[in-house]
Amino acid sequence: MALSTDESGRLADLLTSRTEAITQRWTEVVAGQLRGRLSQAELVRQVQELHRALVDALGKGAVDLAAEEAAELRAVLAELSRRQARQGFSATETATGVFALKDALLGVMEADQTAGTLRDYVAFSALVDQMSLFTFESYVRTRESLIADQAEQLLELSTPVVKLWEGVVAVPLVGTLDSARAQVVMERLLQTLVDTSSPYAIIDITGVPAVDTQVAQHILKTVVAARLMGADCIISGIRPQIAQTIVALGIEFGDIATKASLADALRHVLRHGGVETSRRQPRREL
Repeated sequence: MALSTDESGRLADLLTSRTEAITQRWTEVVAGQLRGRLSQAELVRQVQELHRALVDALGKGAVDLAAEEAAELRAVLAELSRRQARQGFSATETATGVFALKDALLGVMEADQTAGTLRDYVAFSALVDQMSLFTFESYVRTRESLIADQAEQLLELSTPVVKLWEGVVAVPLVGTLDSARAQVVMERLLQTLVDTSSPYAIIDITGVPAVDTQVAQHILKTVVAARLMGADCIISGIRPQIAQTIVALGIEFGDIATKASLADALRHVLRHGGVETSRRQPRREL
């Protein structure tokens, strides 16, 4: 619900003439809700910033939050939401900073029992509700963006590409391999092959709990992509249970070399590279 021009003007006059009383009460209500999670200085600054932005919007003739004249007010509310979302405040705590304006206005308007006071308060409350809803929506967008960024970072951390030997890189996979993660694995492996000019790549699936048709397809696509880059791929970590599952599903790895462990895969690669390897004999007791 939009304010009328007269209501907008009366709210601007009220906020301007009773600035100290409104901001003081506004700060008290927010402080009680946040219970010390925000410093007093920061809280006062936040309230004063919102107060100034609202007075400025109303002074320009804004009758609701969607009005062009309220652009700066929307920017202040959005920045408040982003800042508190990054600081770990909840959506409720963020919206409280705006909702508290209702209590501040009520306290001031109760002292002025003129005709139309209740009607004005209802109209003013509708504007505050708009501001709170906008704040909540901005908060949600920021949180979704933060979660997406964190998920991407975790995805990259969970798919490292390590250099085992000169010309040999490995991708130790741990956990479920879905489409999104498979794409990250492929991109990071191919980039590492380019950066290191490595002719061999080992894809270790020791930490993958189960291999089904979808997981196998992801691995095969990664192998094909690496081969197009000129690298020979070896798959390691084929445990007995996984081997049985692969056979039962009829999955074909073709001419791709497979080994039971990462050590066996590295030994295989080194032999192909002309490096002699030998197993250490256990020390005999004298």
